[in-house]
Amino acid sequence: MNIFITGSTGFLGRNLLDYLSKGKHNVVAPKRYELIPFLSKQNTIDLLVHSAGKAHSTKYSESNEFFEVNLELTRNITKQIDEQGLKLNTFVFISTVAVYGLDEGENINETAPLSGKSPYAVSKKMAEEHLLNWSKETGINVVILRLPLIFGENAPGNLGAMERAIKSRYYFQIGEGSARRSAVHVTDLAEFIPSLYGKCGVYNLASNKHPSYSEIGIYYGKKYNRKINKFPLKLLKILALVGDVIPKFPLNSYRLSKLNQTLTFNDEKARNELNWFGSNVLK
Repeated sequence: MNIFITGSTGFLGRNLLDYLSKGKHNVVAPKRYELIPFLSKQNTIDLLVHSAGKAHSTKYSESNEFFEVNLELTRNITKQIDEQGLKLNTFVFISTVAVYGLDEGENINETAPLSGKSPYAVSKKMAEEHLLNWSKETGINVVILRLPLIFGENAPGNLGAMERAIKSRYYFQIGEGSARRSAVHVTDLAEFIPSLYGKCGVYNLASNKHPSYSEIGIYYGKKYNRKINKFPLKLLKILALVGDVIPKFPLNSYRLSKLNQTLTFNDEKARNELNWFGSNVLK
């Protein structure tokens, strides 16, 4: 299978490239500045996996970059495909559960309103809309994957920050750590991606178990031989205020809210229609 991957220097793209290159696939994965020139040299692509994107930031001052990377790059890719008449079977777009705009909730499925208002969420939502319309116009299959936390070595975002904090011995669990989060393992994603050839639709993905922060903490604690200490929520709220004004401080109010609320997503549609097999991320 001919597979074209964008975002190969990012966490997900790098893992996809490493995994798929070991199989029987012909994989092309240019860096971002080489993307359009490389794409222009392709005649036939079975599967294009668009994982390039900007995430893991809440600064509205960077909103232009979110739209340039998440939306305009997507438009430029489809424009290039149209202009050169490239034969493409399936376009896989890596989106995010952030499009729902929720900080808490349980068993959220694909019919939920797309209420995300951050630059990250809006830019991804607009890219989704563009691709779905483009698919109707061209007949090219488009699969949109809305992903939650992604587990794996050197994971980015809040999960990576949590792992680094545990490793460095400055992580403290909030109370009992009972809040749960949906997650997927990057290896499961990489194994799953080729099966999307010829498919079309919008899907949430998640593991077969939504781990609690306590369970995640225990997992990383065992990995680095660290004891997980508990911390009263009231005191953590005070410390989070420090992080609101000091960017490199390991905790801020936004991150604290995420660590103290359950947010899980329903992926039955993907399991029933795509044979998605998301396993336990704490394996």
